[in-house]
Amino acid sequence: MKQIFFLLAWLAAAGASAQELYPYSEPASNMPVRSLSLKLTAMYERGVHSGAILQRYIPEVMLGLSRKWMVHGSLAFSNMHRSFLWEGGKAYAKYRFLSNDGVHRHFRMAAFGAAAYSRNHLDHNEISLNGDHSGVQAGLIATQLVNRFATSGTASVVEVLNRQRWQKNGADTFAFRAFQYSLSTGLLVLPVTYTDYDQTNVNVYLEMFGNQNLDNDHGRYFVDLAPSLQAIFRSTGKLSVGYRFQVAGDIYRLAKQSVMVSYEQIFLGALRRKKPLKQVP
Repeated sequence: MKQIFFLLAWLAAAGASAQELYPYSEPASNMPVRSLSLKLTAMYERGVHSGAILQRYIPEVMLGLSRKWMVHGSLAFSNMHRSFLWEGGKAYAKYRFLSNDGVHRHFRMAAFGAAAYSRNHLDHNEISLNGDHSGVQAGLIATQLVNRFATSGTASVVEVLNRQRWQKNGADTFAFRAFQYSLSTGLLVLPVTYTDYDQTNVNVYLEMFGNQNLDNDHGRYFVDLAPSLQAIFRSTGKLSVGYRFQVAGDIYRLAKQSVMVSYEQIFLGALRRKKPLKQVP
């Protein structure tokens, strides 16, 4: 009975809104309360100048603390800047402060913050906290779901805190502050009609990402598109495949296109408190 309860909670929070489980970005919605999720993301790129195949792997743990709060913790391993090694880690927290829910529709807003540490030296002007830079980020997310279609927008400011920022000539060479934004859309394709909880959901997505550096003239902006396909198994396993590519920009980047593959498994009710055993007199 408890398993059914947590499965229904997951379907209400995510499964019935599967089209907003964006592969590249976060929606304003949170994962089910007291749930644990494990995720592994693999990214593959071809270096702009080297032509080499670059790869990055990001294992991640996500916790649903309450209806309003969820947190992430992740590590990054890659060969994008040097030989394959552990690059650093990232912590992320999201607070949902607005929820206007209806029948087969909702509108939600959330605020988020992130902090990251990276061992890498600065060598390009594409600001990213997913292994490339040490820094902090804060922003807002708004998500609208109507029937099988969901759209979400994100706006944030990111600040790079690598040590090179305070070294001689560092401020004249690299970017340290940027305004970043995204627009994500998702459509639930299958199943056409729900008959049981074990049906596989299939979603298609198109996401747009933009970056505007705010503090130097060595390449200032880029705009990317990222179409992707996703399958959700038994309402708890999520496999996503996406292709991201640049459509405009003047920023020096390691790569202008990449392939992403990720798998996420959620454990419903994993954080719930166990009731103490009653002592028999």
